[in-house]
Amino acid sequence: MEKEKEVVLMKGNEAIAHAAIRCGCDGYFGYPITPQSEVIETLAELKPWETTGMQVVQAESELASIYMVYGAAGAGKRAMTSSSSPGIALMQEGITYMAGAEVPGVFVNVQRGGPGLGTIQPSQGDYFQATRGGGNGDYKVIVLAPSSVQEMADFVDLAFELAFKYRNPAMILSDGVIGQMMEKVVLPPFKPRRTDEEVIKECPWASTGKPKNRERVVITSLELKPEIMEQRNLALQEKYRKIQENEVRFEQQQMDDAEYAIVAFGSAARIAEKSVEIAREQGIKVGLFRPITLFPFPEKQIAELSKKVKGILVAEINAGQMVQDVRLAANGAVPVEQFGRLGGIVPDPEEIVNALIKLKN
Repeated sequence: MEKEKEVVLMKGNEAIAHAAIRCGCDGYFGYPITPQSEVIETLAELKPWETTGMQVVQAESELASIYMVYGAAGAGKRAMTSSSSPGIALMQEGITYMAGAEVPGVFVNVQRGGPGLGTIQPSQGDYFQATRGGGNGDYKVIVLAPSSVQEMADFVDLAFELAFKYRNPAMILSDGVIGQMMEKVVLPPFKPRRTDEEVIKECPWASTGKPKNRERVVITSLELKPEIMEQRNLALQEKYRKIQENEVRFEQQQMDDAEYAIVAFGSAARIAEKSVEIAREQGIKVGLFRPITLFPFPEKQIAELSKKVKGILVAEINAGQMVQDVRLAANGAVPVEQFGRLGGIVPDPEEIVNALIKLKN
């Protein structure tokens, strides 16, 4: 008889915390900031150091937390942090160091409105930061965009799997809507933390101490010889191409007969689902295309989509960021317009429908 699934009602931020413990995370290092503070608060309440041995540390700053992740992940451990937009901005130096040194780690960004300190209300204004690297140099971060509390839980383990598979930082790019909303969640089953012996076997690149039978491991993103640094960069670019080939994820709704498409991610996609329903009631054949991975971005799929529809509306809670990637993918095949709200204002479904009607006409 199949064991009954554990279903609970919780916030997206709380789901991140529960999933981290259950997926065998070794350490969480973070700093509170609205609207994601419930992540570390929930971990503090659950006290995983007494059950699984997972360490939870409130660092003195976002800079400290990212370098704690760097250190733990450099030893082959499953390490993660979470923050919101200004805090993630502070972490960019550590993230680019990890990308350059090919150290896996997981970061959660529960976005808020900007620029600067901005507002504590939801936003999707960090799309460029997440998908263009965010720090210095030519690098990419794997980016997963949940649109439900369930996906907040599911994507923690997936982010770790992808991070370690490709030895690359991975980000869960959420926002204040998903972080604060409450939904029913099926929590993942418990996965035991790896033993030190398993870490050494699975992560030969990690800094786990030097036995007599192997060379010393040095983890760094620094290389003073340009010809060697170029080869490192070329190897990174080849890795990103493999990620683009193998890890694209997306979802489509009512696209079979659609004459128009709304492209949206995260909480905007949740709102757009209702917009599709309203538009179809008005006789407009429209469907929803939701990128789940923002890097790798579903370029080929949107290119194919653009050959089948008359127009594309990109709905996002920012001034227009993902729309640029959609336009690049469509390559002029159809008109691509954008609708967004700013300052932490979340659009109504009817506003998206009105923008769609404007595109249609």
